[in-house]
Amino acid sequence: MDLCDINQIRALLDRHGFHFSKALGQNFLIESWVPRDIADASGAGPGIGVLEIGPGIGPLTSELAQRADKVAAVELDKDLLPILAETLSAFPNVTVIPGDVMKLELSSLVAEQFPGLSPMVCANLPYNITTPVLTLLLESGLFSAITVMIQKEVAQRICAQPGGKDYGAFSILCQYYAHCELLFEVPRECFLPAPKVTSAVVKLTAQKPPACVHDKVFFFRVVRGAFGLRRKTLLNALSAAFPLDKEALRGCIEAAGLPPDIRGERLSIPQFAALADQISAAL
Repeated sequence: MDLCDINQIRALLDRHGFHFSKALGQNFLIESWVPRDIADASGAGPGIGVLEIGPGIGPLTSELAQRADKVAAVELDKDLLPILAETLSAFPNVTVIPGDVMKLELSSLVAEQFPGLSPMVCANLPYNITTPVLTLLLESGLFSAITVMIQKEVAQRICAQPGGKDYGAFSILCQYYAHCELLFEVPRECFLPAPKVTSAVVKLTAQKPPACVHDKVFFFRVVRGAFGLRRKTLLNALSAAFPLDKEALRGCIEAAGLPPDIRGERLSIPQFAALADQISAAL
């Protein structure tokens, strides 16, 4: 079965009485080059175990199964389980796990599903859970790489550099844990039903946390404070986030080697790290 052929997809869904759920952000691929190129980009191969989130009817799952030693696909929609049992019946190295990935114990799942394998993630993520899922996956520290198709504007935020309009706290979170690459775009016409936005594929390759960050929790507190009032200067934004007067905060900003009127969106990770050290000392 061609899981990207629109006529075969419609027949499959009709046979199982399936209806798309807007609440679950379901959009199925109808261009075979997309799952093929995503699977290729992921680096899935021998010795690899792949966690997939939201397999849908399985087009990406089947591509991954032809490359990796094991694929564990987590699916929230119970109505898709009998469809996946049919479409993935030819792949004994695939396990479909019913449930919500946000509620699963990832370390236990990885240990059970991928013994002796190097775990990575590859998925066509539902747009409405992109940020919390990526945060969970990155903070878990379990995966060598995370390759996902997401909304283009979120992909741009992930890969944005200091000074750009897309750069923010989520950019810093992703870049703290991983080297982030925007690989290619996927037009809306590649889906059934077609979403209202363009998609993009990003790859987040795990890296060691920056050595310049001495207290991760406090570092991210400073980052969140800096972007809490995005249109304000860094000084005014931090004044709302920390119990220090403006003169003390101005001293911290200058001691970190930064201009007093700078905005948070212009700071790199090393600059935020230096600032966090200064504020921590002042507190």
